[in-house]
Amino acid sequence: MTAALARDGFAVLAQDARVLAWAEAARPAALAVLSDPEMRARWLRHGGTWFVGVDALPNGPDGRIGGVPLAGSWDGLIGPLQPLHRAQLSVTWPGYPRRDPDESEAAHRFRLKRDAAHLDGLLAEGPQKRRFLREPHAWILGLPLTPTAASPLVVWAGSHEVIRAAFKEVFAGRAPADWASIDVTEAYAAARAEVVETCQRVEVPLMPGQAVVMHRLAIHGVAPWAAGAEGPREGRMVAYFRPLLADPGDWLALP
Repeated sequence: MTAALARDGFAVLAQDARVLAWAEAARPAALAVLSDPEMRARWLRHGGTWFVGVDALPNGPDGRIGGVPLAGSWDGLIGPLQPLHRAQLSVTWPGYPRRDPDESEAAHRFRLKRDAAHLDGLLAEGPQKRRFLREPHAWILGLPLTPTAASPLVVWAGSHEVIRAAFKEVFAGRAPADWASIDVTEAYAAARAEVVETCQRVEVPLMPGQAVVMHRLAIHGVAPWAAGAEGPREGRMVAYFRPLLADPGDWLALP
């Protein structure tokens, strides 16, 4: 783990010809996904300004797409690549985030003012949107398919250690096998509020060929599309891999 990743909870990797080749192979596959009516109906949100795209990119279990292998300078920063899930394809367009008809004013304001700051793996369930640790991820790898400066990733530096401390308290005395059944809604809300008030908000614009590695406990989000900002016609496109840990106890135990 690099000093930056350990300290800040994320690290940006320099442009790499291998990563650029992968991004160039993934882009046409991503455009095909975006043009699929069924995928659009399933994943378009916020007035058509965000494509959520969970497990939408048709890569293989080794990350290969269009015959191009997934390779980069992330060795030592993340664990083994195989087997991988289909990557999330997250795309935003000018105007993001518009307000959906069923979205509360408070939720829309949080997306506008706080970049929809969140922790991956805590799923909101039921009509009351109670939070549970259903997906303990090992790491997060983000690979831009187009320039992302108009609506960049946002990470709160050092937030992973705030989250670690909070959840160690929540899960104290409970076996990791039981963690998924524990309602963490209030503890998560309090920890996230502490993060956005005490940790530095960092925008992370990326170019194809670069990569970002995020700690699994890092609070992050997506900045609104800046007024007047120019971006690629196909949108700000990023592919994200976040495989699950075999042992949920490693979610807090690993560095």
